[in-house]
Formats: sequence, structure tokens, C-alpha cells
Amino acid sequence: MVQTGMIRVFDHHSATGYRESLPGISQKTLVHGKNTLMAEFRLQKESVLPRHSHPHEQTGYLVSGHMTLHIGDEEAKIRPGDSWNIPSGMEHGAEVHEDSVAIEVFYPVRDDYLC
Repeated sequence: MVQTGMIRVFDHHSATGYRESLPGISQKTLVHGKNTLMAEFRLQKESVLPRHSHPHEQTGYLVSGHMTLHIGDEEAKIRPGDSWNIPSGMEHGAEVHEDSVAIEVFYPVRDDYLC
């Protein structure tokens, strides 16, 4: 990891640094700048992300796996290569059908995701 002040400029692949935020759901902050933060999520089969909201806009991409994502009143089956955007304050949640990896970008930076 290379940091410039409070900004994480580079991060090289590592199997360490994940935090379990909910049973079966782990996250790791990859890089962040002044305005955005990118995180990797590892989601275990049959885990559930309860519906919730936060003030951060959230854009995601499914690298591997399969899940059902709920955003507001909409629902979609998400497969590798699919992406999504969750507006600030919008309620969302997910059910994980296979072990999955997702990459998500948050705006503004989530202070609770900083190491």
C-alpha cells in the first residue's frame, strides 16, 4: 500500500486485511481518495445483507458468484459482469446464492471503512 497523506494511492493484491462486517460478509478497503473509496466484498453462499441505507452513493460490479440484489422497490439476479448503482439514502439489501466477490465504489468516502 502506498499512501499520500490521507489518500491511499496504490494497493497491491493481498489475501489479508479483510474485516467481517456481518456473518458471511467480509470487506477490505482497496484504495481511496479525497472523494471516493473502493472496497472488495467477499460474500459467502447463503449470507444475507439486510436492507439498509446510508448517505453514500454506491456503485458496484460482481466479479464472481451469484446474488439477488434489492434496490428500493427493484430486484435483480446479479451474475458476474453485472453492475449496479445505489443512490444516496436508497434502501438496499442482498441474498447471496453462491460464494461471491464484488467491487464497490462509495461517494463520499466512508470513514467507517478506513483502516
